[in-house]
Amino acid sequence: MVDEIDAVARFGALAHPARLKAFRLLIAAGPSGTPSGEIADALQVPPTAMSFHLAALERSGLVSARRQGRQILYAVQFEEVRKLLSFLTEDCCGGRPELCGAIAAPRKRRREEKV
Repeated sequence: MVDEIDAVARFGALAHPARLKAFRLLIAAGPSGTPSGEIADALQVPPTAMSFHLAALERSGLVSARRQGRQILYAVQFEEVRKLLSFLTEDCCGGRPELCGAIAAPRKRRREEKV
């Protein structure tokens, strides 16, 4: 369960352009994760700066790190993301969270629905 203090810490970790981009990249990569060097290259962020940002995401609990040989792989902790999203939507729409379904719709489908 996520409480307000956890939510603020997690949103704080995401409240930087490089960290938000890294998080979104890791979401797209799925549970297998991505090496820190590849994340830095993809986002054109110096490796030392990226390590700092990834460490902040790891401290928040939204991302985990594991060593694989000489690389450190970072992966999103999807259960923790679900907990954060549940915290945000638990009081959605007057106690009818099914009405918040569009929040989780893929971006492409949301754009198509607007047309």
